[in-house]
Amino acid sequence: MLNRRHLRIKVLQVLYAFYQNNEEDALKAEKELLRSVDRMYDLYLWYLLSLEELHRFATKRIEDRRKKVRPTEEDLNPNVKFVDNKILAHFVDNDDLTRKSEARKVNWTGAFENDLMKKLFLHVVDSEIYQAYMESESSSLEEDRQFIIELFKHEIANFHLVHDYFENLSIYWLDDIDLMCSMVLKTIKQLKSDEDLGKAKVMDLHKDKADEIGFVKSLLRSALEMDEVNTELIDQLTKNWELERIAKMDVILLKMALTELKVQPSIPKKVTLNEYIEISKFYSTPKSQVFINGILDKAIPLLEERGELKKTGRGLMD
Repeated sequence: MLNRRHLRIKVLQVLYAFYQNNEEDALKAEKELLRSVDRMYDLYLWYLLSLEELHRFATKRIEDRRKKVRPTEEDLNPNVKFVDNKILAHFVDNDDLTRKSEARKVNWTGAFENDLMKKLFLHVVDSEIYQAYMESESSSLEEDRQFIIELFKHEIANFHLVHDYFENLSIYWLDDIDLMCSMVLKTIKQLKSDEDLGKAKVMDLHKDKADEIGFVKSLLRSALEMDEVNTELIDQLTKNWELERIAKMDVILLKMALTELKVQPSIPKKVTLNEYIEISKFYSTPKSQVFINGILDKAIPLLEERGELKKTGRGLMD
């Protein structure tokens, strides 16, 4: 499910594109933000459907080998441990996954997509994880579950051709892959018993959709509305710097942090401070976290003195 940090990152992505392209249409930016958040769920479904595709290719390979003119003993009596894997079977026959993927038109249908899944299948079959599993003589739901977890983590989630495919579909998705893959792993890990297999559904993207959408819309709208005021404050707090010399990403992160401090009274100051410092580690320069920390440390008492920073509830914490 989504977390607040990733929601902040989605706002950051849209703001960066907005400023980079000298956009002026705030409504267009908001629509792009909401679309970007919503489409993350497609990634999750595509990864789950890749398990179904692997099962399909494995089944087809067994059938094709049995139809050989001169099949070998191995062709006639193949190792079916992979196609009999209970976790794979769960996703092949999962009505909830089928319904949601069809509703969102998410599938691996198409010549290019079919070829991509075939390459993934060959990559999986060649892996040590797959070969060790196929050679094991034991059989249990727990073994099936652990195998799919390890296979997904090490061979499927990181398959570079799938990453390339998603990057071509959306410029934002490379930043979303880790979170969506963690959702896939959580979905698999919850399948601990036959009872779980019978009742488990795929996860939802949102824990509280109204709250999460409200948060990103408020942060984006307010950041754009307060842009001039925040720019002046940053300029004031960086007297020894020319604003043009500061990394553009640092400026946007500072604007977002200042906005959040002012318009989210229930979020503690330390949480906002720490969140933007952490985000800067991945999205800006190596020195950004120190710079952003220093500027926000100076900004907070100044905003409090002006009466622009009022925290309530949990936000009363430092």
